[in-house]
Amino acid sequence: MQEADHELLTSSRFYLELRIDGSDDRIDGYFMECQGFERTQEMIEFCQVTPQKWGKDSNAVGRVIRNKVPGNTKSSNLTLRRGMTTSKIFWEWFAAVEQGNWAKQRRNGDLTLYNQHGEEKARFRFLGACPVKYKIGDVGASKAEFEVEEIELAIDEFRRIK
Repeated sequence: MQEADHELLTSSRFYLELRIDGSDDRIDGYFMECQGFERTQEMIEFCQVTPQKWGKDSNAVGRVIRNKVPGNTKSSNLTLRRGMTTSKIFWEWFAAVEQGNWAKQRRNGDLTLYNQHGEEKARFRFLGACPVKYKIGDVGASKAEFEVEEIELAIDEFRRIK
């Protein structure tokens, strides 16, 4: 019997790999949540006048037809969330970009999804990631949750490679 080609993957079994210069931390394995993995194809609409006769008496000439053709593709920003640690690597990456060093700070990464047996079943690659927003969760004396660190990344490209 042949193994099924279609297996439903759960969103909780993932690994996000992101390497940042100067980091000895294994930050890529601690993400609690990753959002925004989206690629869209914009459509360009144009009108064309045809020599076709139309109308009640079929006397009118030049019927307008609307056509759509594929335009540019666009990738959404990624939002990565993790439990905050004493590591300052996200903050330092954001600060390096803020100080005008953004061209050298672009990074690539992979999001890997696994099946219930722990086997890699899907891999998505993002290219040219650059931090555009850094945020920590609200604090309060009565709160008992972990502090959450969030970084938003603008990316050049997002594609499925496996």
